[in-house]
Amino acid sequence: MTELEKQENDRLTALEKRLGYRFKNRMLLRTALTHSSYSNEMKSRGVFLPCNERLEFLGDAVISLITAHHIFSRFPEENEGDLSKLRAQAVRDIALSEYARELGVGQALYLGRGEDTPEGRDRKSTLENAFEAIAGAIYLDGGLEAAVSFALPFIEKKVSDAMKIGETRDYKTILQQIIQMEQGERLEYIPVAEYGPDHSKTFEVEAQLNSNVIGTGKGSSKRMAEQEAAKMALEYFGGCNQVGKAGKKDKR
Repeated sequence: MTELEKQENDRLTALEKRLGYRFKNRMLLRTALTHSSYSNEMKSRGVFLPCNERLEFLGDAVISLITAHHIFSRFPEENEGDLSKLRAQAVRDIALSEYARELGVGQALYLGRGEDTPEGRDRKSTLENAFEAIAGAIYLDGGLEAAVSFALPFIEKKVSDAMKIGETRDYKTILQQIIQMEQGERLEYIPVAEYGPDHSKTFEVEAQLNSNVIGTGKGSSKRMAEQEAAKMALEYFGGCNQVGKAGKKDKR
């Protein structure tokens, strides 16, 4: 074994320990870590190495199934809409990239020269895709039970956090319903700032009622910032908890 091969073996072994899973077919793990930029670069040299896109496709479905089963079992009284929101919180791109960062996946990625930078190894979309590909690889290597053991701890924590901080509420819809009770009112969400690197931007938004600011919000996406602004605005109308209860009554 050459020194380069030994370094690669040590790197993959260290990642397997963090994943909590040892591959029977390690080539599956290697493929899950292979970015298209590296695959294309090697192809130009006459070496065919598949990238992780097919495994990403499979892993996306596996993670979605694990998440759906978990929340369906844990929340027997929630309706389909609330379950969908919970699932979205657990499997949205920023959540998956957080899982990958926690595991140190970026350190083990195979990237082409143009991507092999600190920013490239921490890029949200790259980490998200790699996490899904790893889930797909574990599923192929060890079956659904192994995939569940790998992914479920992350999903359980994200779902619990979402329930604690109320992320599953659609504050914009609740606020819009209140505003519509009075004719002629105009609710708008106005972007006021955007800063940070491309892979980790922060957005600031104002909720304005008839051009008057009634709430502000920050988030890693415009949608999240708008939800935060709507949440703050709801305090102006008597508090989120009170409004949330009223909203549930209206659905009956």
